Amino acid sequence: MNISDVPPFGLAHFTAIGVPPIELVGLAARTGYASIGLRLYPAFPGAPFYEIPVGSAGSREMRSRLSGEGISVYDIEFVTIAADFVPVSLAPMLEAASVLGAQRLSVCGDDPDHARMVSTFAQLCDVAADFGMGVDLECMAWRQVASLPAAAAVAQEAARPNGGVLVDALHLSRTGGTPADVRNTSASLIRSAQLCDAAAERPASTDAIIAEARSGRLPPGHGTLPLRDLLRALPDGTILSVEVPMSGSANPEAHVRTIFSATRALFD
Repeated sequence: MNISDVPPFGLAHFTAIGVPPIELVGLAARTGYASIGLRLYPAFPGAPFYEIPVGSAGSREMRSRLSGEGISVYDIEFVTIAADFVPVSLAPMLEAASVLGAQRLSVCGDDPDHARMVSTFAQLCDVAADFGMGVDLECMAWRQVASLPAAAAVAQEAARPNGGVLVDALHLSRTGGTPADVRNTSASLIRSAQLCDAAAERPASTDAIIAEARSGRLPPGHGTLPLRDLLRALPDGTILSVEVPMSGSANPEAHVRTIFSATRALFD
C-alpha cells in the first residue's frame, strides 16, 4: 500500500461499543471517518452487540441516517467459528447487515479440526454470498486459528471467491507475526485490516493477551508496533479501519477524534 496519501478509513464499532448504531453514524461523520463497522453479533458470551432486524423501524432509520451523513457500513462483527457452529444460523443477521450495505463479515476460528474448520468457513462464505457479502478470517493468539499463515491456509483451502483474511495489527504482533508475513500472504486473500498500537512487550499470559485486545490497545503511533511497515506490506485496495476500544468514562467523541488524528499521522 502506498502511504504517501491518506486513504479513507473506517471506525470499528468496538472502538466505541457503547454508542448505538444510529448515533455511531453521526459520530463517524462528525469526526472524519468514511465508514463504520457494526457489532451485530456477540463476540463472546455477554459481550455487547446490537440488533437491527430487516424491516424494522431501526433498519429504516439506519439507512436514512447513513445516506444523509454519507457514511457506509463496511463490516459486521464478530463471529467465532467453533466445532458446533452452524453457518446457516447467521442468515437473519447477514440479511439485516446486507440491507444496510455491509460488505464483509469478520470471524475467528476456534475449531481444532482443521478439515472441519475449512468446510465450515466455506459453508459460511456460501451463506454470506447469498446476501452479497464476503467473510474475513482473523487470527487470534487464544484461538485455534492462531496465526496469519493459518488463517490464510483456511481461506485458501476453502477456495471461495468471497473468502479472505483480516489483518489486525495487534493480533498479528501477539501471534508472532510481522509485516513480512503480510507480504508473504496472497494479496487476493487480504481484503481488510484493522489498525491500533500497543506496547512492545507481549503480555505474559493468555488472559493478559485477551485483556490487552479488549481494553489495552493504544492509538496508532502511541506504541511500538511497526504500523508504517505494516501499511506498506498491505496490498493496494485493502480497506482500513481503526479499532481502539475506549476504557472507563472517556468521552466517545473525544476518543474517536484522538484515534482519527493519530491514524492520519501515520501517513505524514
